Amino acid sequence: MALFYAPEIETTWELPEEEAAHCLRVLRLGEGDTLEVTDGKGKFFVVKIVSTAGKRCKVEATETKIVEKGWNGNLTIAIAPTKNMDRMEWLAEKATEIGWDRVSFLNCRFSERKVIKTDRIERIVVSAMKQSLKFHKPEIEEITDFKKFIGAERSGKKFIAHCYDEDKKCLADCLVPGEDATILIGPEGDFSKEEVESAIKAGFTPVTLGNSRLRTETAGLVACHTFIMKNER
Repeated sequence: MALFYAPEIETTWELPEEEAAHCLRVLRLGEGDTLEVTDGKGKFFVVKIVSTAGKRCKVEATETKIVEKGWNGNLTIAIAPTKNMDRMEWLAEKATEIGWDRVSFLNCRFSERKVIKTDRIERIVVSAMKQSLKFHKPEIEEITDFKKFIGAERSGKKFIAHCYDEDKKCLADCLVPGEDATILIGPEGDFSKEEVESAIKAGFTPVTLGNSRLRTETAGLVACHTFIMKNER
């Protein structure tokens, strides 16, 4: 059974316009049929369609339950978007399938992309959340200046992954199960040395993701997977 996303379901008891169109026109469901819905905040509903007037899909709940995430702790990946947005869209899809809580986009010194439209990323994340049967939608944050991001208060451990030949710890060895983590991933030209030094002064631990030299989006996915493997319930 397809999973539908309705963030305001408990207020409206109605599917959003796009979800209603998919339900009624594509799947050709009608009054009396049963759907599975999530609000993206950890709630799961089994609902019955009670009205399809005016192409709207009104429902009523027959079952409600709270679903825990499949991992402990909260993960924020802060990443400099690549010039080719297809790579960021790929990361958003795959990381959502694996599991993460928030993605923030960074404007760094060597960034090749200074502007990013998050509405398409949002749609990709919602689609991946439904396809992988997850009930917690990751937060998508607008692009932020690097210095502003590292200066903000954050819970848990903070890490910066970079490629310079300096003393670094392995990310997998630094993660503490159940503890929140923020992981910085640089642009294709890496962070500048000044940015790395500033992050360390702000409390970020320099880490390595392994011996391979990774593309930006691959590094983001490796960081995500490493956290989840440490924190799966």
